Amino acid sequence: MCDDITEFENQGFYEKQVTRRDFNLMAGGAAISVAFAGCAPGEPAAGITENNVIIDTPDGKADAYFAHPSKGAHAAVLMWPDIVGLRPAFKMMAKQLAGDGYAALVINPYYRQVKAPLVEVGQTFRDPAVREKIVPYARALSQTTNRTDTRAFVDWLDAQSAVDTSRKIGTMGYCMGGPMTMIAATERADRIGAGASYHGGRLNTDKPDSPHLLIPKMNASYLIAIAENDDERNPTSKDILKDAFAAAKLSAEIEVYEGTQHGWCPPDSAVYDEAMANKAWERTLALFKTALA
Repeated sequence: MCDDITEFENQGFYEKQVTRRDFNLMAGGAAISVAFAGCAPGEPAAGITENNVIIDTPDGKADAYFAHPSKGAHAAVLMWPDIVGLRPAFKMMAKQLAGDGYAALVINPYYRQVKAPLVEVGQTFRDPAVREKIVPYARALSQTTNRTDTRAFVDWLDAQSAVDTSRKIGTMGYCMGGPMTMIAATERADRIGAGASYHGGRLNTDKPDSPHLLIPKMNASYLIAIAENDDERNPTSKDILKDAFAAAKLSAEIEVYEGTQHGWCPPDSAVYDEAMANKAWERTLALFKTALA
């Protein structure tokens, strides 16, 4: 579906659509609040509790952010960020999800090596220094670490009073987080009832550990939102995924989002597409409404 090359292909789009000053403004916390209004419908409702949290795992202490409605118990959602990791944009997205009635946990996938955030305001993944810093952290992750983390994060969520354990858990992943949702949905198939991948990378490969081969082991309905330039590079991926979900008799909404570039969903992305990010969010809420009921 996509690989690291997609980030470099986006460079021409960056230069045509977004000036450096524009991106610096978007990356600031205040500007993200404004930009985020288009990433998900409406503003977060009043009565949201939010906290930076530390979660014990077999490999160390994971820093994360947890947001949920202040009253009652709700279906939980586990969010895996893109390669740039946990940062204000993803906290805003988790807070919006709490405003939509869910207990949302977004994690730092690199906690074994470094605490979040990894980048400063105005830095982008296309900067060589940023790539040199982040890529080694990403390469240190594996399906094994993903499985370990899934068990720890799901157990932590189920121990929270804000989480309704009678309802299934949802999981959302962006870019490299896309396949992480599939591994998570397999590792805790007993708890995860819905998954969503946005411009996910390497959801299917020719390797024996390809994430799409895990689909028969899931009990989750899915949304897979594909960037148009990812689809152009790998046009057969969507059909492979559709066939795999159909064979497993699992519901899956798989769509190429017209006009989008890889990375279009986070509101601090230089290729952020407000209309299509809004659409993906609405489709996610529709999925969660039924699959996590």
